[in-house]
Amino acid sequence: MTHRPRIALFTDTFHEVNGVALTCRQFAAHAAAHGAPFLRVHPGTHTRTFREGAQSVCELAASPLSIRFETDLRFDLLFLRHKALLRDQLERFQPGWIHVTSPGHISILGVILAHEMSIPLAASWHTNVHQFGAQRLAKLLAPLPERLRAPAVQRAESAILSLTARYYRIARLLFAPNPELCQMLAARTGKPVHPMHRGVDLSLYRPRPVARSAGAPLTIGYVGRLTPEKNLRLLAAVQGHLRERGIPARFLIVGQGSETAWLRANLPGAELPGVLRGEALAHAYASMDIFAFPSQTDTYGNVVQEAKACGVPVVVTSGGGPKFLVDHGVDGIVTDTADEFIQAILLLAQDHGLRARMGDSAFSSAQSLSWDAVFNSVYQAYQGATLPLANSPARLLPALAPLSRLPRHENQA
Repeated sequence: MTHRPRIALFTDTFHEVNGVALTCRQFAAHAAAHGAPFLRVHPGTHTRTFREGAQSVCELAASPLSIRFETDLRFDLLFLRHKALLRDQLERFQPGWIHVTSPGHISILGVILAHEMSIPLAASWHTNVHQFGAQRLAKLLAPLPERLRAPAVQRAESAILSLTARYYRIARLLFAPNPELCQMLAARTGKPVHPMHRGVDLSLYRPRPVARSAGAPLTIGYVGRLTPEKNLRLLAAVQGHLRERGIPARFLIVGQGSETAWLRANLPGAELPGVLRGEALAHAYASMDIFAFPSQTDTYGNVVQEAKACGVPVVVTSGGGPKFLVDHGVDGIVTDTADEFIQAILLLAQDHGLRARMGDSAFSSAQSLSWDAVFNSVYQAYQGATLPLANSPARLLPALAPLSRLPRHENQA
């Protein structure tokens, strides 16, 4: 690939610990390694612009009028105050594409500026916000009878999905992480959708010798955000069934989030070290005998690939994207119900030979994964797109047009 277009990435998460942030960091690293011009726009503790190697970086601080929807993620109601600063950065950088990653406030700024400056717009789907919203609402409405709660949750999920699809329809080039989402997004937007998979750092995530004493309990692990949509309460049921069978096991739950207190109270003896990074995280994976990932809403599942690269067999659900990462019965098990999930872990817990064979297969299958291959295909999609002179007609922006008319605030570095 001789020429790579100039990309301005607008993302609402970059430094945080989640799959979207990891992908964005790898995107920036890929561009740097290949000498591709790249501008990053993402949250930071202060509003500032600077250079990081050959890359331009613009970090935007959140205002006091920010809505916290996760421990480290916010939606800033005063995001338009940054518009003048970003327009100036874009005029200096002259991107060939603006690439946004979500319906968050920084990505919305990217959409508005792409429209106003006639810059081609690409968008990648990373998070099933409709499912997240529905699960949060279901938890909020838990005191209501099922006959009232279920229809309200279903209507909310449908409405959020429709609005999100309308947002993505604005872009000229779309990406999604798994075949199911590619099909859904194409059907709802009427546009072709390119795959944007994830890679693994195979130099970091690999099997490692772990010292274990004789008779040490089995280690069942999880890595990710500790939030309601991850379905982590199922792990308490897993622990109960293991105890009924007399199978000694410890749970290693890596991450942080609103479910931490519940897990401490309802998963006795579980180790919850919080967020781990780098070598500490790689060693945590390698210490696991089974990787249990009960989420039904993840669009991909970076952590599933990382566990496999460390030679750990995985158990996932058939909801969302992780099922596409597992060769069922070979390097892990895909389950349809909560009972199947529990039974799969019981099966692996009692069959050392099966765990060993699946672990070896998991390691082997992960060796074909590469971040370079992921982003080479993304750049090929940019280059293969047919671009008109203008980015998007005004009729595609009815939901965003009012934002452009709101009073602007001066930027404060």
